[in-house]
Amino acid sequence: DRMTMTEAGPNASSFTIVLPTYNEVQNIRGMVEELLRRYPGINILVVDDNSRDGTVELVHELKAMHPSVRLMVRDPRDGGLTASLMDGIVNAGTEHFIVMDADFQHPPASVGDVMRALSAGHVMAVGTRNNIKALSATRRLASWGANFLARSFLLAHRKCRPSDLMSGFFGGDTAAWKKVILANGNKFERHGFKVLFDLMKFSPPGTRVAEVRYDFGERSGGESKLDSRVILSLLRQCGYLGKILAALISPLS
Repeated sequence: DRMTMTEAGPNASSFTIVLPTYNEVQNIRGMVEELLRRYPGINILVVDDNSRDGTVELVHELKAMHPSVRLMVRDPRDGGLTASLMDGIVNAGTEHFIVMDADFQHPPASVGDVMRALSAGHVMAVGTRNNIKALSATRRLASWGANFLARSFLLAHRKCRPSDLMSGFFGGDTAAWKKVILANGNKFERHGFKVLFDLMKFSPPGTRVAEVRYDFGERSGGESKLDSRVILSLLRQCGYLGKILAALISPLS
């Protein structure tokens, strides 16, 4: 169902959905059209990391049909999911942004909940998975371990700790987080996978986030690109000790 727009409710035109893509030709049309159907007036920014499967050409077709769709094709010398999302947030161009995957693991139906939380004045709203049964047992364990590590790091540094730092589905106040990225972006793990962790590491004192529950889905097409590199990347985000652990574990992975 379409989101009901009321005078007190979210204004879709003040939101930009940032969709990072890398070889998502099987999913991107369905995702863009579903978001535009559910949230009329919403803006979509596809940030492509040099796909080779026709994703870019398909997004050009979608742009021609939908004026609210934009495309950024990134510098091939600066690849990585975190780098893509940093660029997407900085270039969102609207009051709020929402980051989500293009493969339907983050359900379009839950975008409205993030919109409502941000419209209520929260500086950030983080999607928290109700279950992660769609993950293999190995990935569930890895996700739990990475989340524990990241939350422990943030606790030690007295930063806000969303309960699911690994979800990759979140939204925020564009001006606030653009400022964080421009001031601290050189310290982010640009070739990493968990930009939310970097944002929390450099968040202003007293930052609080809303949490939105959602059901984590299975990919609708293509292959997951997450593996042991995610854990190693996250370790490198956890200060000097994390970098040492990553260097020790890397030859074993």
